[in-house]
Amino acid sequence: MTTETSGTGDLSRTLELLWGTAERPTRGPKPGLSLDRIVAAAVAVADTEGLDAVSMRRIATELGTGTMTLYRYVPGKAELLDLMLDRVTDPGPVPPERPGGPDDWRQAVRVLARGFLDLYQAHPWMLKVNNARTVLGPSGLRSLELALAGLRSTGLRDPEQISVIVMVQSFVTGIARSQAESAEALEATGQTEEEFWAQQSPYLERAMRSGVYPLTASLSEDAFSDTGLDYFTFGLERLLDGLEALVERRRAERAASGAADGPGGTAASNDAGGSGGTDTSDGAGGSDGTDASSGADGSDRAGGAGGRTITEKAAGCGPADPAA
Repeated sequence: MTTETSGTGDLSRTLELLWGTAERPTRGPKPGLSLDRIVAAAVAVADTEGLDAVSMRRIATELGTGTMTLYRYVPGKAELLDLMLDRVTDPGPVPPERPGGPDDWRQAVRVLARGFLDLYQAHPWMLKVNNARTVLGPSGLRSLELALAGLRSTGLRDPEQISVIVMVQSFVTGIARSQAESAEALEATGQTEEEFWAQQSPYLERAMRSGVYPLTASLSEDAFSDTGLDYFTFGLERLLDGLEALVERRRAERAASGAADGPGGTAASNDAGGSGGTDTSDGAGGSDGTDASSGADGSDRAGGAGGRTITEKAAGCGPADPAA
């Protein structure tokens, strides 16, 4: 469940602050106070106490200044939230592009997924933000740039590459939310996982003996036990296996197209899925040419309505709405 929504403040003012085009306060503020310090203090409070603890008054107290002084730097909490999101998703400088082998994309996706998970674990309050409308700043775009660089060797079309990022981030968001909610449940109930399930055990054992749930009753004893299975790694590797099938299919299609054209020929199809005709590689999209990477209704090749996927990338990239 979300408690805040990004992009709800004064968008023009937020963009000015993100991109450094806003005028600096020229009078009144305490010496040494800066927008960077304000955002850093807000992130620190959110990391330790949660997003609900973040308020202009609280941040002013942390910085030892008056609340009204903060308003000379940032209009309010809504705009501050957007600045916080951009700050925590900063991946650092984008390294120069380096040539990679045809399978380097698998490791790149692993790094991307791990980056998302590390981000959510370091800043669990991000899972409480409805990030459907991320305000894109420099950090968000650098994150997207890095993600796209890792996918170049796949040979996938642009909408497919964006959809890969959305898919991976959505998967990681689910894992991160599960971890965060487990911690919250322990804090709320005071019961460990073992204690919680032990209390249910007599009822579940009776249900298994009833014959009403034969498939569940037939599961091995260790089916739900902690056997060391890393759900994050297991799920990610299965995603990579599925992506590899698509990557190989795209490579085969390009090879077949090149062989059919012959030396100096022009491909009849458009590998980018553009005006050169309907790409026969649309696969799951069906005969109407809907791309397999679009949403469930096939309405948006980039994976969401209104260009949402670009913003989903930016918050770490992403997120693909962690509240979903």
